[in-house]
Amino acid sequence: MLLLPDFLNIIYKKEGESMKNVKVLLASLAGSIIEWYDFYLYGTATGIVFATLFFPSEDPTISVLIAFATFGAGYAARPLGSIIFGHMGDRIGRKASLMLTLIGMGGSSFLIGLLPTYAQVGLVAPIALVLLRLLQGIALGGEWGGAVLLATESATKGVRGFFGSIPQLGVPIGLVLGTFSFTLISSLTTEAQFMSWGWRIPFLFSAVLVVLAIWIRSSIEETPEFRRKKEQGEIVKVPIINAFKYHKKDIFRLIGLKLGDGFFNVFLMSFILFYATTFLGYSRDVALLGLTLSCATMIISIPLTGYLSDFIGRKTIYIGGVVALIVLAIPYFTMIGQSTTMFYIMQVLLLGVVWSAIFATQGTFFSELFPANVRYTGLGLGYQVAAAIVGFGPMLWTEMGAKFGPSPIIFGGFMIVGLVLSLVLAIFSPDTRKITQYSDQHNGHTEFEENGQRDAKKA
Repeated sequence: MLLLPDFLNIIYKKEGESMKNVKVLLASLAGSIIEWYDFYLYGTATGIVFATLFFPSEDPTISVLIAFATFGAGYAARPLGSIIFGHMGDRIGRKASLMLTLIGMGGSSFLIGLLPTYAQVGLVAPIALVLLRLLQGIALGGEWGGAVLLATESATKGVRGFFGSIPQLGVPIGLVLGTFSFTLISSLTTEAQFMSWGWRIPFLFSAVLVVLAIWIRSSIEETPEFRRKKEQGEIVKVPIINAFKYHKKDIFRLIGLKLGDGFFNVFLMSFILFYATTFLGYSRDVALLGLTLSCATMIISIPLTGYLSDFIGRKTIYIGGVVALIVLAIPYFTMIGQSTTMFYIMQVLLLGVVWSAIFATQGTFFSELFPANVRYTGLGLGYQVAAAIVGFGPMLWTEMGAKFGPSPIIFGGFMIVGLVLSLVLAIFSPDTRKITQYSDQHNGHTEFEENGQRDAKKA
């Protein structure tokens, strides 16, 4: 068992690597925060602003459906981003790819803040909004995998799980920043002012955050794993072809593993704002506070779970988290409508504790399935295909809510179906803490990495 003093010694004292480790973790986290701030900022604005200003309709439900379709479009674009930036990351390097994803995400978010509304320019407004949302999705499709690899491929032996959990903190921190910015602006403006110009401020602020993140990332080196592959001449010409030729099984395994918790995650972190205000009758402030509390809890639970995964194992924690979500799915939908207190408690429990435990392990767990020369592509593509599927959950749930109301059986049952698939696949997945395709810098290459090298030579 890795005790805390040993853990801290590995991170901060081993071979004078303290500042390098801190820089790597800060760089992976900073960019991830900005990317998710921008991505979820759009999700927060979807039901509150965009449905009214960009997709007006006599039927409010139609407006919301169309607005959430554009929200899903960002998810649908993520696989394309994983292929584009995965190719670049596996051919040129992780660092170069990650610099471009930041520019893509920050630039599109800044431009959203400048867009005219439907009332001002007609159809041009929603078309421009959709195009910028697609650019957001493409950028995020390349960001997530790269940020994870920046951390895990720089980790020393025994702390990969912890390192891999750090970029995952970008999700709760980015969402808290996004929702806080909306809440702050909303409290400082009237409803008319907020809908006129106040909502634009958080999007425009993205430019400042992106400049800061680029400055931080520009000071880091390429990851040791990628440098080793490049020096050994094992960079493949077309990573996507190699990944499908030799690692197709793990790509599809990853998609299935992510689907179950992915649907629940989109609900808990995005759709809950619309669900709580429309179907449960809570105010927007109550819904935002519930989401903020659960995300604040994640900031503690994610690195703690990442640390535990280094001696308990990613697979064990993953299975435990999925089982807990299955057990709590129907009780969650039953209890969140009873009172604001129960709403806060269940949000913190399911999102802040249970789902965050699953999410904390995913970056390391999934990346350990692939060799370094196709790792960016394989990891990103599998994860983002699943994200593209679950991103359209809000459209389904809007229809479900309109037809059945906030039915715990309907909504809870929907979540359970996906979770059972993820559970079965997790049970039959390898324990990647023991069987990994990462190279061990102290003991040479693992058997699985050598297999990956042979695959590369064949390609």
